[in-house]
Amino acid sequence: MENIIDCKGLNCPMPVINTKKYFDGIESGTAVVIVDNKVAKNNIEKFAASNGFKFEGKDKENNLFEVKITKGEVRELPNESEVLDVNKEPFTIVIASNELGESSSELGTALMKSYMFALAEADIIPDNLLFINGGVKLVVEDSLVLDSIKKLKDRGTNVQSCGLCLDFYKIKDKLAVGEITNMYAIIEMMNSSKTIKL
Repeated sequence: MENIIDCKGLNCPMPVINTKKYFDGIESGTAVVIVDNKVAKNNIEKFAASNGFKFEGKDKENNLFEVKITKGEVRELPNESEVLDVNKEPFTIVIASNELGESSSELGTALMKSYMFALAEADIIPDNLLFINGGVKLVVEDSLVLDSIKKLKDRGTNVQSCGLCLDFYKIKDKLAVGEITNMYAIIEMMNSSKTIKL
């Protein structure tokens, strides 16, 4: 009989945290995580992939989703995007505002537009671009820096935005680039890389 990790009704990042706690406590084995939203399913799959676990996600009836995870088995060959260059230190930029700097809002908006354009054209780009708090306003429709962020994503930058923040500003349905993530995943990326916060 398969072990069940029931995360229905839990807000992110609790489904990932509960899943991590379970698999931290066993040497090997299989469990099925049940969630009730697509974002949580995606985050569980990212957790499994980042830990090298074998996993399979399924969409079920009644807006339920399952992710079957197995620890202790060798995964199939990873996708090219999952293979990290072990000689390169990951580099993360956290953007917590839709303006760069303080004082003048008009200047801050102009500086952010200039910064994102220059970053997209730079020889060295971040591995991760994380948007939290007011920074999530930059990844939605009609953002003045949307083209620059899309260019960074096309060049290989992992673009992630805080789901709680998107919900707070009621703009989740306007997300135009990247994926939705949770605070647990954000902390994992920040702790495992060189991080700059704007």
